[in-house]
Amino acid sequence: MVIVVLGAAFAYLNYRNYSLSPRGSAQLVNAGLDISVSYCRPSVRGRVIFGTKEQGALQPYGAYWRLGANESTEITFNKDVTFNGEPLKAGTYRVYAHPGDEAFEIVVNTELGRWGAFEPDHAMDILKTKVPAENVGTSLEQFTINLSPAEGGIDISFEWAEVKVVVPVKGQ
Repeated sequence: MVIVVLGAAFAYLNYRNYSLSPRGSAQLVNAGLDISVSYCRPSVRGRVIFGTKEQGALQPYGAYWRLGANESTEITFNKDVTFNGEPLKAGTYRVYAHPGDEAFEIVVNTELGRWGAFEPDHAMDILKTKVPAENVGTSLEQFTINLSPAEGGIDISFEWAEVKVVVPVKGQ
């Protein structure tokens, strides 16, 4: 009986997590470069998303953010790339951020398959880069990762609330 109750509780909580922040994915092939991203899509739901702790921000400036919800966000590159000008080998990685008012620090990490709410093992960080944050003026309710063709590669954009961050990726 206890196993049945625990199983039902787990199923309910799992369903609730994905109903509030459904799974999302993006994939694009351009200039021989194939990028795919797996993430979950939280919504604003009237909350302050980026800002200071004093403002009650969901994602305070400088704090760890998994770039989504639920599991960690994972990205796959079919070949070696430059990620915002920094070299990165082909493979699958965890990607997360530290939001800022004017720029986000985007971090690529080799630790995979963990629940995203917990900070990664920082010893497994292999790339850190700063990317300008743009206030787009209109609010996007649900967090979205878009992949767009760019000359020689793909631009990855992370968009939520009024903020957009774009990371250029070029094939090597």
